[in-house]
Amino acid sequence: MSTGTSEERSRRNSARRDVAIVVGVSLIAAFVCMKFDISEAVANWTRPRESLQLDELPGILLVVAICLIWFSSRRYFEANRQLSLRRKAEVKLAESLAENQKLALKYVDMQEHERKTLAHDLHDELGQYVNAIKLDAVAMREAAAEQPAIRAAARAMIVNVDRVYDVLRGLIRQLRPVGLDDLGLVAALEHCANEWRSRLPAIQIDMQCGADLEALDEARAMVVFRLVQEALTNVARHASATQVRIRIAPSASASGIDIVIADNGRGADLSLPRPGLGLVGMRERVAALGGSITLAAGGGAGFNITAFLPLAEL
Repeated sequence: MSTGTSEERSRRNSARRDVAIVVGVSLIAAFVCMKFDISEAVANWTRPRESLQLDELPGILLVVAICLIWFSSRRYFEANRQLSLRRKAEVKLAESLAENQKLALKYVDMQEHERKTLAHDLHDELGQYVNAIKLDAVAMREAAAEQPAIRAAARAMIVNVDRVYDVLRGLIRQLRPVGLDDLGLVAALEHCANEWRSRLPAIQIDMQCGADLEALDEARAMVVFRLVQEALTNVARHASATQVRIRIAPSASASGIDIVIADNGRGADLSLPRPGLGLVGMRERVAALGGSITLAAGGGAGFNITAFLPLAEL
C-alpha cells in the first residue's frame, strides 16, 4: 500500500513538473515574440513569397498543435485506463496470493495434525499391542523350559518384536518431534541434534538458539523443527561434511526469526534440474507462513540454508 502511494505521489510530482515546464517555455516564447516583434518579421519575410502561401503557415501549425494536443490527451487517458486496470489486476493478484498462503498454511496445519494423531495412535494402540506380543513371547519362553524348540521360537519372536518396536519408535519420531508437546521447541531441537551426534560422531554439530522459540505458535515451531531436521538429514545423506553450524536468532527488524544452517561439505549444483522433495518441502512450509528461504551451494564450498520466518500477526 505504501509503495502504491509513493508511486502515485511520484507521478503527480512529475505531472506538475511537466506543466511548469510548459508554462515556463510558453512565457519565454511570448516574451521573445513581443520583444522582437516576431509576427511582423515573419509577415515581412513571407510577403514577397505570397505565391507559396507561407502566410497560411501559422494556421496550419495551429491545427497541427491542436491535433497533437488531442493525440496526447487520448494517449494520456488510455494510459490512465491501462494503469487503473493494472492496479485492479495487482489487487486481485495480491488477494489471490493471500488466499493461496492461507490455504497453504491450512494444509500444513492439517498435515501436522494428521501426523500428530497418527503418532499418538501408533504409540497408544500399535505400541501397546507390540508390547503385549513381547510379554506373551517372554511368558512362552519361560513356560517352555523343557521344550528347546518352543524356547528358540519364543526368543526369535522377542528379537523380531524388538526390531518392530525400534522401527515403530523411529516412525513416531519422524511423525512428531520427541518432547515438543511437553518440553518445548528448544528441547526438541536439542534432542534431534543429539540423535544425529550419536549417529554421526565424525560430524561436529554446533547449534545456537538465540530467539525466544518457546513463544512461537505451533505452526512456526513445527516449521523451524522440520527445517533443522531436513537439513541434518541432507547432511547425513549427501554432504560428506565434518561441521554443521545452526543459528536461530531474532531478525534485525525484530519482525521474525532468522535461521541459518551451514555445513562444510561438498555442496551441490543447484542449477541441475533435480530438486529433492526435502528442499521442495522446506520452501512450501516457509512460504506458507509468509517467509523466505535461500539456498546457496558450490562444489566443495558447503551448503547453506538461510530462512526468514515472520512472527505471527497479533
